[in-house]
Amino acid sequence: MVSQTPFRAAEFRSAYGPNYQYQPNFQGMTSRMAARTGVKTAAFGGALGFAALFFASGIPRVKTDILQGLPLIGGYFIKEVHPADNPF
Repeated sequence: MVSQTPFRAAEFRSAYGPNYQYQPNFQGMTSRMAARTGVKTAAFGGALGFAALFFASGIPRVKTDILQGLPLIGGYFIKEVHPADNPF
């Protein structure tokens, strides 16, 4: 029997076999896999960021610097104390 070499393997192509094509990748990750992983990572990161702001919303520095600067809901975090209730 003749030994199989890369040159001989490339010569024969069966009409009934699978049609293989080169798929570019970087360390085994294709562009489609990278896009899917990026979208999932962004979704989890956004949810974790929202949860961190929600839990830290009671801290005055976070409330004034971050939450009051939000365009649509920033006014919700402004707490004005009536002058009669002010102890000073």
